[in-house]
Amino acid sequence: MGASPANIAVWVNDRFVCVKIAGRAGCACSVDFRSLILGLRTRGWRHFILDLTECQLMDSTFLGVLAWLGLRFSEEAGPLPATIELLNPSDRVSGLLENLGVAQLFQVSRGAPIATDALEPLPQTTLEANRSEIQRTSLEAHQLLIHVDPKNGAKFKDVCKFLEEDLKKMERKDDAPAS
Repeated sequence: MGASPANIAVWVNDRFVCVKIAGRAGCACSVDFRSLILGLRTRGWRHFILDLTECQLMDSTFLGVLAWLGLRFSEEAGPLPATIELLNPSDRVSGLLENLGVAQLFQVSRGAPIATDALEPLPQTTLEANRSEIQRTSLEAHQLLIHVDPKNGAKFKDVCKFLEEDLKKMERKDDAPAS
């Protein structure tokens, strides 16, 4: 039996944003996740706690999007850059972050899951990303993983090639005149 798809829930207070990720965080939810975090950052939140207590696995696209956010926040100018704290990542997720060379982009903590009853739930909006948006996000995520650690090139070279070719096919199909 495979891991269940990710369920993402968000709560906020005046000090931080808690994003609980349960199940399997994969490419299908990575577009919405990135939009959610960037939208909240634009609205002024700086500290993001990702409660991964119930997250069984993250695929390489989701890990690449997470790394992109971590890198972007670490490069922010000013005295108070945004931070991403990973709460209770599984050994498997921690191992993947280490293996991909991106673990240093995050604070990792262990402890009790965030008690969300004292926080305000944030209404969820789903963007319903289309296939080309998901493919493009996946390509960018894998390219970033290669950029951050060139050793990832051997792991993701074929994935990037496939995604690039698939995107080109989709664009040609979209540009074709309707018959």
